[in-house]
Amino acid sequence: MARPWTESPIHFIDFEGSLGSGIVEFGVVTLYGGKVSATRSGICAPTGFLPPEDTAVHGLGSAQLAGHPPFRSEWEYFAGLRQTGPFAAHFAGVENSLLKNVWPFARPSPDFVHGSGPTVEWGPWIDSARLYAQDGLAAGSLRLAALIETVELQPELNRLAALHCPAERRHYHAALYDALASALLVSALARLPKYAQLTVGHLVLLSTADPDKREALIQPELF
Repeated sequence: MARPWTESPIHFIDFEGSLGSGIVEFGVVTLYGGKVSATRSGICAPTGFLPPEDTAVHGLGSAQLAGHPPFRSEWEYFAGLRQTGPFAAHFAGVENSLLKNVWPFARPSPDFVHGSGPTVEWGPWIDSARLYAQDGLAAGSLRLAALIETVELQPELNRLAALHCPAERRHYHAALYDALASALLVSALARLPKYAQLTVGHLVLLSTADPDKREALIQPELF
C-alpha cells in the first residue's frame, strides 16, 4: 500500500521576481511528517530589468541585491532537492514557469506520483491554492494571506517566521515567509480525515485544474 503523503518529504518553493527580471529571491521549506524539517532562502542578482513596481511589492531593490550571485548558481541545490521529493507552491504554475525559464529540465529524478522514473520534469507540482479550492475549504479568496487568516494559522506562521526568516523578511511577498505559509496550509490538511491518508499522487491530482491532466494522473483508489 502506498504511503501517506505525510511520510514523504515535500519541498515548498516560493520565488520573488519575474520572467523579465529573473528570480531575485528564493525560499524553500521542506515538510516531512506534517512538520517543517528544513528551510533555506537566498537573495539573487537580477538577470534583467527590475521594475520599481516589483520592488514596491517584495521590497528588494538594487541596494539589497547588489553583490549576490544570480539564481542559476543554485543549480546543484535545486536539482538535488528535486531528487528527494516533489515540489509544491501556492499557485504553483508561477514557480514552475520561473524555474523552467532558468533550467528547462531537472536532473533525472524519481517520479513521486507513479513510483516510476526517472523523469527530468520539475513537476507535477502540489499546489496549496488548488487544494484549498476543493470542497469549499476556502471561504473566499485563494490568496495566501486570506487563506492563512481563514484557517487561523497566522500565529503559527509568525512563530515559524521568527525562527527561520531574516528579521527584515518576515512578511508576505518575502520568499521564505510565503513558502512557510504554503507549507502550513498543506500541513493543516493532515488534521482532516479525508486528506490525512492520501498519497503524494492524490495531492498532485487534487492540485491539477486541467481535466485532461487529472485524467492522466488519476488513480483508482482515490477516495
